[in-house]
Amino acid sequence: MALIRNVTGLALLTAHFAARAATEKRPRPRSLRERLDMFPARGAPVERPVDIRWNAHQVPFIDAASDADLATALGLVHAHLRMAQMEILRRLSQGRLSESVGPVALDLDHLLRILDFGRAVPAMLDRLPPDTRQWLEAYVRGINHYLRHMPELPHEFGVLKLEREPWSAADVLRIGRLAAADVNWIVWVQLLGLRGRRGWPALWSRLVGNGMTGGPGPAAAPGMQSLLAAVLRPAARWGSNSVAVSARRSATGGALIASDPHLAIHLPGPWLIAGCRSPTYHAVGLMAPALPFIAIGRNPRIAWGGTNLHAASSDFYDVSDLPPEAITERREVIKARWWPDRPAVLRDTALGPIISDARLLGLDSRKPVALRWIGHRPSDELGAMLRINRARNWDEFRAGVDGIAAPGQTMVYADVTGRVGRATAAHLPRRGDEQLKKLLLESRDSGHWRHLVSGKDLPAQPDPPEGFAVSANERPDDMAVPLGVFFSPPDRAHRLSALIRAQGGQAAPEDLKEALADVYEATSHELCQQFSRTLRAASAVPDAGAAARLAALLAEWDGRYDAGSEGALAFELVFQNFVRRFYGKDRRRAYWATWTPRSLVLEDLLNSETDIVAPALRGALRRSVRPFARFANWGGMHRLRLGHPFGFVPIFGRRYIVSDAPADGGDETLNKTAHRPGLRRHAAYYGSGARHVSDLSDPDHNEFVLLGGQDGWLGSANHADQLPLWQQGQYLRIPLRLTTVHERFPYRTHLLP
Repeated sequence: MALIRNVTGLALLTAHFAARAATEKRPRPRSLRERLDMFPARGAPVERPVDIRWNAHQVPFIDAASDADLATALGLVHAHLRMAQMEILRRLSQGRLSESVGPVALDLDHLLRILDFGRAVPAMLDRLPPDTRQWLEAYVRGINHYLRHMPELPHEFGVLKLEREPWSAADVLRIGRLAAADVNWIVWVQLLGLRGRRGWPALWSRLVGNGMTGGPGPAAAPGMQSLLAAVLRPAARWGSNSVAVSARRSATGGALIASDPHLAIHLPGPWLIAGCRSPTYHAVGLMAPALPFIAIGRNPRIAWGGTNLHAASSDFYDVSDLPPEAITERREVIKARWWPDRPAVLRDTALGPIISDARLLGLDSRKPVALRWIGHRPSDELGAMLRINRARNWDEFRAGVDGIAAPGQTMVYADVTGRVGRATAAHLPRRGDEQLKKLLLESRDSGHWRHLVSGKDLPAQPDPPEGFAVSANERPDDMAVPLGVFFSPPDRAHRLSALIRAQGGQAAPEDLKEALADVYEATSHELCQQFSRTLRAASAVPDAGAAARLAALLAEWDGRYDAGSEGALAFELVFQNFVRRFYGKDRRRAYWATWTPRSLVLEDLLNSETDIVAPALRGALRRSVRPFARFANWGGMHRLRLGHPFGFVPIFGRRYIVSDAPADGGDETLNKTAHRPGLRRHAAYYGSGARHVSDLSDPDHNEFVLLGGQDGWLGSANHADQLPLWQQGQYLRIPLRLTTVHERFPYRTHLLP
């Protein structure tokens, strides 16, 4: 029945798009001037006039006389640039997608309501300090003013039947909780489905041992088989690279910082660029639509970046032994377009919601599993990030870091005195290693949640001896407090460190840009070399023909995932075919549920006899001949398919695709373009989407670029205008000095009360 329901929903969605294709034209092209003319500047809910300057890519710099007016202007700007995206995020955080896309999303909405991203929001609102509450309320006023007065609704509103619903402070905090989703859910849920299979205890021990150490190699696409991953990927903060270089290692005499956050690849992207100034705030950086703070950027004194810590912010509990009175129920109705409403029962316990009731996860509902998550407790990430935005030194930065509960982050720091550092940001239960390593806890084993640790208790390193700080989701060196189980492998962190060392104390901003675009992957290179060694040891290298050419390419490949590389394609095809022949389905599923599948495969190869590995490798070589001939090089198979999410709708989505080009990079290169395993042509779906480089010796040397564009309005001249810059390695300069802003940002919007 579930299959019939989903197929029916997809058919209805496709039919709806077909009708729209016939009756509603794609939005006509709009120039920058036309888009800015749509901005409702008069009668704005501000106390005094606010000046907004725009550059040619529709990047704003807001100059306000009060903090409240700045927050209001940010709400207006976010709504102007990304109103449709923000509305979809709001519906996602509320579990209301079925209202727009029909019955295909009913099971998804049920899961989202069980996860209950708004669970802690009432308590969060009650506890907000007055200044943070005023900032948040002013931001919401700006959104609502724009929503009421926008002269034309975005294209998505018509297609998805969205209404002008007023926003609230609770909506913003709920989206913040959606962005804080625990990346470990993706791993845990997939592995829960393997419990009880033959050989599970040994396999679990193997996975935990590899994940705790980080492994020597890179990860495949996280949660690739999980629909939960597809739901959370557009909003949750998962990956990233970030590096800060001290003044003593810098060619400019000032500290440098560079960041590259990894999220879903689509248009509009997950980030926008903005600058702002008020009596308290003066900063430039990357912001997430619907969240009123600069997540990655700099102010006149410090700069900051961050990567996901992969902190174990959740526990899963077997609650099958709880008495009936310990389980409560609430009933809701999920409304669906073109379909009868569905009643939903949401069960809850003192340990958290029962997630095994969600059919989408494929767990056994007869064995109830509850989720306990730090994000279901009140905390004030908004206030914490605002403290970081206005921080002037390391101590003030650390004070802000201490307030971040979820998602766990490794924050990277640089300042105008030349200092750099990194600090851990998370609130976690004070567990022991044994509790951390259990996939499913017993309901009585929850005492560790009575004592939480925060940023002040977690690792921090100001002034690292080497003169630079690097983070790329790897396992922290200092694990005095157990932080997590499954980390990304250290490949990106090691590569980034090696590239900084190679500069010999003379790193320049251009060197950091080149590092962020690097496409070498160490573990894939080692795997490839091991394949070649095994073929030679088994005397299995073909003498002639297409298979011989593939074997030669494996032996010669330099480990770089350039789009034009034949060796990268040869390795990926042989690797995928080998894995299919060498492992059973359950082991493949378990390996690819973690972030270190390639390191697991490499360890297996190193610990296996040649006569066991060679037959599977010979078969993989033969089976790779035909797809290699079809694709010719890595970019022939691996694509950067950039477009609106509507582009995934069969047939009629084609007109929403902006670009389909060969893609550099891979799963765990610094220039990350993660892909699902397989032998077909595929599009990178997750990875690098925005970049930031600042030289702290110059307030105006702040460079940013987006994979796509700033404006979410379909048809806008700025919808994808930064794509050529991205492809050519170019950036936009976003200055801090107002005089420079006035020189370089020629377009003006004057907000009047």
